[in-house]
Amino acid sequence: MKFVVMGITDNPKPWFPPEVMEIIQKGKVFSGGKRHHEIMAPLLPAGATWIDITAPLDNVFEQYAHSSLFLGASGEALIVFASGDPLFFGFANTIKRKMPEAEIVVYPTFNSLQMLAHKLVMPYHNMRIVSLTGRPWQEFDKALIERAEKIGVLTDKEHTPAAIAQRMLEYGYTYYNMYVGEHLGNPTLEKVATLTLEEATHRDFSYPNCLILAVANSSLFTLHSSFRYGIPDQEFTLLDGREKMITKMPIRLLTLQALDLPKRKVFWDIGFCTGSVSIEARLQFPHLHVEAFEIRPECEAIIHENARRFGVPGINVHIGDFLETDIADLPRPDAVFIGGHGGRLKEVIAKVLTVLADDGCIVMNSVKAPLVKTDSHQLWDEACHEFGLQQEQPMRIIIDEHHPIVILKAHK
Repeated sequence: MKFVVMGITDNPKPWFPPEVMEIIQKGKVFSGGKRHHEIMAPLLPAGATWIDITAPLDNVFEQYAHSSLFLGASGEALIVFASGDPLFFGFANTIKRKMPEAEIVVYPTFNSLQMLAHKLVMPYHNMRIVSLTGRPWQEFDKALIERAEKIGVLTDKEHTPAAIAQRMLEYGYTYYNMYVGEHLGNPTLEKVATLTLEEATHRDFSYPNCLILAVANSSLFTLHSSFRYGIPDQEFTLLDGREKMITKMPIRLLTLQALDLPKRKVFWDIGFCTGSVSIEARLQFPHLHVEAFEIRPECEAIIHENARRFGVPGINVHIGDFLETDIADLPRPDAVFIGGHGGRLKEVIAKVLTVLADDGCIVMNSVKAPLVKTDSHQLWDEACHEFGLQQEQPMRIIIDEHHPIVILKAHK
């Protein structure tokens, strides 16, 4: 099947070169969003068929396949209109994914972020690009944690400029200005605004829009961008102020090393308490998808406070007994840290193994507490034997006057 994918802007009277106009005038089947149809309707030939691109996309591609039955006989292409550059988070990528054997010709125009940069006379070769159009916050959060100096953001009706500004302020990313472009390319509706993040939270923006974030306070940015490998324990808010209820910083870093997080994708922290391990993991490895579990409800406020303090958005928090938590729809972990198990370690590991990726690992820190007959190391050994897990060499650490801690690791 053949496709010609044409990029257009929000201009209600688009201009095309003669070569493209000839393709449009000879076309029979066209497709695009409802807004694209409104723009292109005056230029379509009489009797043209239009296929709306709406969810679910499987229905759209079924209509494409049906259209190919008579288009294929004459060798004609189905013509699709898309916003900006169809290969820039655009519909041409969707066609390539859904129909990898299709023949595709692209006629792009400037994408919205390029158009906004042009309006601002802002160089954009060093701009980090993030799409929040129908996507979660993950990549945007990653760009913030990695302290990108300039971030171009494609928005949607949920991830609005106001919502983005509010999220940034909540986690302490206060040193950016926000540049918002609305209806770019439309000579009547186009607007470009330069705002502080505080100003953006109080504004409503018409859709479609996009935005660029650029550092406005370089000294504050430099201060916050200084790399910290290991957050001092005293900087965390603790559970009831109890120093023993946190994984100590040296142990925390060794635990992250044992989890081999640079090559992992999804990290589960079971029994997070203060959230120190989850926060350190996401701060050092912001590509990670982090799910954190804790049975004590008072810890929910603590992990959120600590995450805001250290500028770490994107940790998904689950409060309640892990053994009773529904994990069916959560992303499968390939790295799991068990920080607490309430004496039910075997049950926790058994549940983890129902979802653990084939190349995943489980790590736990064991300490022999006084007056406890059965320590967690013994429970760990029993569980690994029962479930056929392969253990790696334990690492025994002593810090100050504390009892020895053993870092344990196993995998399928």
